[in-house]
Amino acid sequence: MKVGVVTFPGSLDDVDAQRAVRFGGHEAVALWHGDHDLRGVDAVILPGGFSYGDYLRCGAISRFSPVMAEVVAAANAGMPVLGICNGFQILCESHLLPGALIRNDHRKFVCKDQRLRIENNRTPWTSAYAADAEVTIVLKNGEGGYVADDATLDRLEGEGRVVARYLVGNPNGSMRDIAGITNERGNVVGLMPHPEHAVEDLTGAGTDGLGFFTSLAESVLA
Repeated sequence: MKVGVVTFPGSLDDVDAQRAVRFGGHEAVALWHGDHDLRGVDAVILPGGFSYGDYLRCGAISRFSPVMAEVVAAANAGMPVLGICNGFQILCESHLLPGALIRNDHRKFVCKDQRLRIENNRTPWTSAYAADAEVTIVLKNGEGGYVADDATLDRLEGEGRVVARYLVGNPNGSMRDIAGITNERGNVVGLMPHPEHAVEDLTGAGTDGLGFFTSLAESVLA
């Protein structure tokens, strides 16, 4: 598959995401925030970083980038879209996912290996994982606290749309220990931890994140 990775001014993990795409067996296509088309890709990743300096709110400016009009239209048509960290924030600001990400409750940037449970393995980004698989993936954020009103949280829980949940402590104050969610259709996923940093043993971070990238092939075969 051809997987587009968008670079915004301030993106930090776009090259890492491209590399992870290749490790997952796909072709990585670099997309620029000012692009007006998606260059024929089959899926899109919005990577981590500090898009537009995180001014106003994280992701609040990026949602107005020309490329996001194309991403929103493609997502609404069913294209798989993954937002990682800042990308998760952009998905929420673009209303592709409900809720918002706010400052960590301890008001400090966190960087650690984080234990997670994959609670929804029915998305194009998680199908390579066993149900309720427990994985360790790098987490690094300053505004990673997921918040939503009770009705939204209940709906996410009731519809099985919590994709990943923090284990062994909540690192940022996210409501109900939520680390990642999906939309109603299941093609759009937002995840605060960074699976692209855990795709090979060379870095010492393990390979628990690789499934987010190999899942695309499995979902197409399915």
